[in-house]
Amino acid sequence: MPTRRILSLWFPRLAAERCLRAEPGLGAAPFAVVGERRGVPLLVALSGEAQAAGLARGQPVRDARAMCPELVTRIENPRAEADFLAALQRWAGKFSPWIAAEPPAGLAADLTGCAHLFGGEAALLAQVEADCAGLGLTVRAGIADTLGAAWALARYGGAGGPAAARSGDAIDQEARATRSRAARRRHWERGGVRPPPQAVPAPEGRIAPPGRTRGAIAALPVAALRLPDAVVTQLARLGLRRIEDVAGQPRAGLARRFGQELVLRLDQAFGTVPEPLAPAAPPPRFAVRLTLPEPIGLEADLAAALDRLLPELAQRLKAKGRGARRVRLRVERTDRTQHWAEVGLARPTADPERLRPLLAMRLPDIEAGDGIDVVRLEAHVTEPVHTARHRGQLAVSDAVQRGEAAGAATALDDLVGRLGARVGEASVLRLHPGDSHIPEKTTQVQGAAWSEPARGWVVPAPVPRPLAVFRPEPVHPEPVHPEPVHPEPVHPEPVHPEPVLAAPVGADPGAVPNAPPEPAPEATASVRSAGPPARFRWRRRRFETVAATGPERIAPEWWLDEPDWRTGVRDYWQVEVAGGERLWLYYAHGAALSAGWFCHGRFA
Repeated sequence: MPTRRILSLWFPRLAAERCLRAEPGLGAAPFAVVGERRGVPLLVALSGEAQAAGLARGQPVRDARAMCPELVTRIENPRAEADFLAALQRWAGKFSPWIAAEPPAGLAADLTGCAHLFGGEAALLAQVEADCAGLGLTVRAGIADTLGAAWALARYGGAGGPAAARSGDAIDQEARATRSRAARRRHWERGGVRPPPQAVPAPEGRIAPPGRTRGAIAALPVAALRLPDAVVTQLARLGLRRIEDVAGQPRAGLARRFGQELVLRLDQAFGTVPEPLAPAAPPPRFAVRLTLPEPIGLEADLAAALDRLLPELAQRLKAKGRGARRVRLRVERTDRTQHWAEVGLARPTADPERLRPLLAMRLPDIEAGDGIDVVRLEAHVTEPVHTARHRGQLAVSDAVQRGEAAGAATALDDLVGRLGARVGEASVLRLHPGDSHIPEKTTQVQGAAWSEPARGWVVPAPVPRPLAVFRPEPVHPEPVHPEPVHPEPVHPEPVHPEPVLAAPVGADPGAVPNAPPEPAPEATASVRSAGPPARFRWRRRRFETVAATGPERIAPEWWLDEPDWRTGVRDYWQVEVAGGERLWLYYAHGAALSAGWFCHGRFA
């Protein structure tokens, strides 16, 4: 069985070079891609000119502009970079059928049994570098028996890798004067004839010979083991800067102090623990393209192009048993700029007659510019569709009795799609019944494009509910003062005052003698909940109760903690006030919060 060989590709300037490919004019000046990390704008990718100017990744933008005032920047676009990496993954399929992406800027390929097709591993690396140079990309590659070793060689191997820049406190980099034995000067340094320069062989630090992985990566820094920065820093403080330094330490002590991840990464790099390469299956792509011999600019021409593209797209979808949920129409102008329009459907479909009206609504939004020479139609979001089974006469009769007319579901889906094309799919909503006795949970608002109508729902006994339900708002009852009554003047009869009794011993000295006893607190609460207030204030307005219906007692769900229901049990009343308004008031008996009157809704 041949030795397993893994190729690792790293694109250190992927984000910057993607922008340079899209805008070739940016390459004249130092260029960098800016991303926000913890609220601070930093340089995340640099061009070669920017790196030559002394800039570095992770440097704040303000410091970079102080060092290089002519720096040109663009905001990072992770989605575009992921798409670009996916395109490179398809390109790398020419070297091996097993390609896996290593986001954000890496690829891995299993070269077992493939390198001889390109003349060997060295020739394969040369082919990779030549292809990337033609694409305007900078690439670093490494080949080894394991994925971890290939990853390390691609990023830290070779003469130009980070391994060449060693720390200044390394013991083998002390000054010449501190060495115990100075090396003897060569004869041409003492006045002799210098020998002619010899051809320098190509560096082989990025290809580990089969079976020699341990020696190939031993001199690399510990960061090549794919360890977190915190672990790398701790190892450096202990003087463990190379892989060979870590490999010579007791494994039990390493695992106890730095965790199992360090030991696992070390074993994966040496091949002791297998690390499979699992390439993701390429997603199915459903796209059709029409290249025009002459530029077009009329809406009728775009409609004619759609008539030619839609049947072919529908045929590809039906062949895979899928339907389109989102369709993107992209046009390329003669000046190499692009414009696109996107529509969504409430249900997946491959029928061209259902796709054409939605796309036709977006045609006026497309700017033709100097002319359109390429039209591309892609169903980038698809779902499986199932063919509807034939229904007999009995099933059709039952559907008609339930009000399900033929084609009613399709017509509703088309309506939702047309509304979504105009106002946005997130703006088209439908109400679903909720299984709860809490007023706020009796209905659920769901997106019409991602939900089904409620079917087979058992409707309980009709209980009147307000048209608008909002957060409970406090209601302030007002005391009712009776109107003064002026009696007719009569001759007063002599009134014999009642004797004032002395307060008993131990009674409250501030109590009024002969005063009627105050009602108990329970009686007061019962009086408050017996009916709504005759007059109250709500939303800075005064209301007078004309009629009231109730109460309807609703208890909270004790197994859930609802902040609005911490007032305990509620007694709801339908209150009609002077002026014709009907409000939904309730009296909260008080639990974790104090009791009181609240308004919860308003009837039509």
